[in-house]
Amino acid sequence: MSNKNKAEEVNEPILDGETVNDSGNEQEEVVNEQEVQSVEEQLQDELAKEKDKFLRLFAEFENYKKRTSRERMDLFKTAGQEVIVSLLPVLDDFERALKELSKSEDKEMFKGVELINGKFRDVLKSKGMEEVGVKQGDSFDAEIHDAITQIPAPDKKLKGKIIDVVERGYKLGDKIIRHPKVVVGN
Repeated sequence: MSNKNKAEEVNEPILDGETVNDSGNEQEEVVNEQEVQSVEEQLQDELAKEKDKFLRLFAEFENYKKRTSRERMDLFKTAGQEVIVSLLPVLDDFERALKELSKSEDKEMFKGVELINGKFRDVLKSKGMEEVGVKQGDSFDAEIHDAITQIPAPDKKLKGKIIDVVERGYKLGDKIIRHPKVVVGN
């Protein structure tokens, strides 16, 4: 047999004077390709895990920023709440003083106290305090009103309604800081 026939028998083609073993190289290439794929897949999995971890951390940080911002805004809104609540009895005293001074003969003193009361109310209003609007004949709402007593209704229309407002209620922003004290018809 000639060299050419021997090469064909062994499946070793001759290329430019070199011999190549197809079956051995193919197996090595398949093994190397599988190793490269598995390493590449591992790297892809690790990258996906790191991306997921990063996105979760980023979302958690964004939620933290929003929560602290919201808490800070709530704190600013109600920062003066304690001071305003402690001034409400003074406001009540002004109302009682005005009621009594309106009965007296001294109209100048009444005007003076009325001016001070108005200025005091304006300052509290500028800080966000509002009066809870309640008047006789309104429906009683346990969420808003504080019933101090129930009396027989003088009229059937006033059953379950507010008959008298004993103490005014106030709110700071959207939060009620003192519920109005009312008498309810039974």
